[in-house]
Amino acid sequence: MMVKLGILVAVAVFLETVSAASLGVVYTEGGMVEGKNIRIGLFRRMDVFKGIPFADIPGRFEKPKRHPGWDGILKATEYRQRCIQVNLLMSDTRGSEDCLYLNIWVPHGRKVSTGLPVMVWIYGGGFLAGGSMGANFLDNYLYSGQEIADRGNVIVVTLGYRVGTMGFLSTGDSDLPGNYGLWDQHAAIAWVNRNIRSFGGDPDNITIFGESAGGASVSFQTLTPHNKGLFKRAISQSGVALCPWGINKNPRRFAEEVALKVNCPTDQNMAACLKMTDPALLTLAGSLSLSSSPDHPIVWNLFLSPVIDGDFLPDEPSKLFHNAAAVDYIAGVNDMDGHLFTGLDVPSVNSPLLDTPIDDVKRLLASYTKEKGQAGLDNAYSTYTLNWGSNPSKETIKKTVVEIGTDYIFLVPTQAALYLHAANATTGRTYSYLFSQPNRMGGIGRPYPSWMGADHADDLQYVFGKPFSTPLGYWPRHRDVSGYMIAYWTNFAKTGDPNKGESVPVTWPRFTSTEHQYLEINSKMNKNYVGQKMRMRYVHFWSSVLPNLPISFSE
Repeated sequence: MMVKLGILVAVAVFLETVSAASLGVVYTEGGMVEGKNIRIGLFRRMDVFKGIPFADIPGRFEKPKRHPGWDGILKATEYRQRCIQVNLLMSDTRGSEDCLYLNIWVPHGRKVSTGLPVMVWIYGGGFLAGGSMGANFLDNYLYSGQEIADRGNVIVVTLGYRVGTMGFLSTGDSDLPGNYGLWDQHAAIAWVNRNIRSFGGDPDNITIFGESAGGASVSFQTLTPHNKGLFKRAISQSGVALCPWGINKNPRRFAEEVALKVNCPTDQNMAACLKMTDPALLTLAGSLSLSSSPDHPIVWNLFLSPVIDGDFLPDEPSKLFHNAAAVDYIAGVNDMDGHLFTGLDVPSVNSPLLDTPIDDVKRLLASYTKEKGQAGLDNAYSTYTLNWGSNPSKETIKKTVVEIGTDYIFLVPTQAALYLHAANATTGRTYSYLFSQPNRMGGIGRPYPSWMGADHADDLQYVFGKPFSTPLGYWPRHRDVSGYMIAYWTNFAKTGDPNKGESVPVTWPRFTSTEHQYLEINSKMNKNYVGQKMRMRYVHFWSSVLPNLPISFSE
């Protein structure tokens, strides 16, 4: 019996080897490329291409240009350098100006794939940092597309784009118009649209998705008039164009600060001088100040963001949603997205031994509502303390601080974007979610409090299937939530409906202008996790009550 089994296995392996599905050398507009073909299961293989150029080395503060091409076969087997950016400590730079490359994962069954849906990933990092491969731990890259591609049977593409000073510095006029990083993303999406058929993809079924500044970038890509027809669907995770950090309203002021730091004049010669300055010096000059307090929240230090340039963004984002009328759209947030930020502004939030003074709650709200002066603060404070009672617990006060940050920085702008998308949609469908799988660092003896929900960026590990690729680091419940997210995301990429395709635990209803329904995603989800009008009282406060208060001139 064992001998027979051994023969059968040997025959299966032989047959698989003989019929091993691989694209081999692929012809692209720039020339021929060859990736690496790997085995991912019986009769399942995958072609992985790393480091394909989608544009030429960009000119300083210029839009990207098409790549001139290459001779021979380009070996696309290694990630290329990320775009030049500050390191984590903001003390030095890493990366290169030669950074406009993308990576592609193509799954195959017994035959070479054709006509697969395509998912294009745009990374986050506050428009200051990040790379197409993501953080790396022991050669396990965060943004490896392998698990999504394999489990969802889609092609995954990850792209590089300029960040920091090199990607977003702007004088607010034609000298340095800004948005170079957004143009890079657009160039990559256009390259995928033109070339993905050669890799077995369907150019008429492309979904773009991203998180944080990448989620906002996805939102901007749906709103610009330059992407008509290039992609069909979009997913914004924890970031939309309407976020308070999404647009820099006064880019000139920050450009002058950068110029002074690198010894350039701030007159009509500023742009010419900046173009000739060492890229590392320029990058460091645009680094983020990490000092913050309830009176000056860290979210206000994000100066290097997109600008309304009259070209990529011809108007305020809220007035551009007609451009997304035919795009299917998912947008959502993590239930404690603001924790990463408010934990810096109000450090006592993470200390079980320290009380968080009620005064810190007031100071943070005063910062977020400062245009409206005392009336803004009074209204905000009464809204957030309505359920406190006369003697709120230490935990209640700390959670309120996190809720305030989450609402202001992420949740309310995302709801506003969903309203506008649904109101402007013609054929485009709209879906809303709240991700609430608790952070794995929360609990007794751990760095975060036991009441911790999902922090900013907690969703990434699940979307990219880490509980499957590094199983020892996770519990079965984490594999459940990862499987759910990959199924919803890839079903949506295939059909525009997250419920159609791989089986999902709960039917996710559409978000409409009247229903405002959303799905709460976590490992325990069932039909009771479909909700309506997410945090309505707070959304109403930030989007209706506060804007209608008179502006305070006492500042």
